[in-house]
Amino acid sequence: MTLAKTIFLLILSNVFMTFAWYAHLKNLRTAPLIVAILASWGIAFFEYMIQVPANRIGYSALTLPQLKILQEVITLTVFIPFALFYMKESLTWNHLFAAICLLGAVYFIFKPQ
Repeated sequence: MTLAKTIFLLILSNVFMTFAWYAHLKNLRTAPLIVAILASWGIAFFEYMIQVPANRIGYSALTLPQLKILQEVITLTVFIPFALFYMKESLTWNHLFAAICLLGAVYFIFKPQ
């Protein structure tokens, strides 16, 4: 249950993080930089409200490196649909190969010593 709760909260947190980091590139492209910064900080506040508890919960069941790799995989999982559907970016073979490398990282970080 702890792992499921951690994954759910990290997914939710990453949705906010992705919008905080990148949505201004589409929505506030012509706005002054300070407006984009303040909008991103406003979104990031909610990300941190979810991410901090997610990491605290996750750290009770996972090692710190496991928690970090899990977060990176979730970030990529959230980012791909965001890039495709929201930002209208296209994916390349390099993106697939990068995802495969992350899967290798997951394997090695969760592999028993």
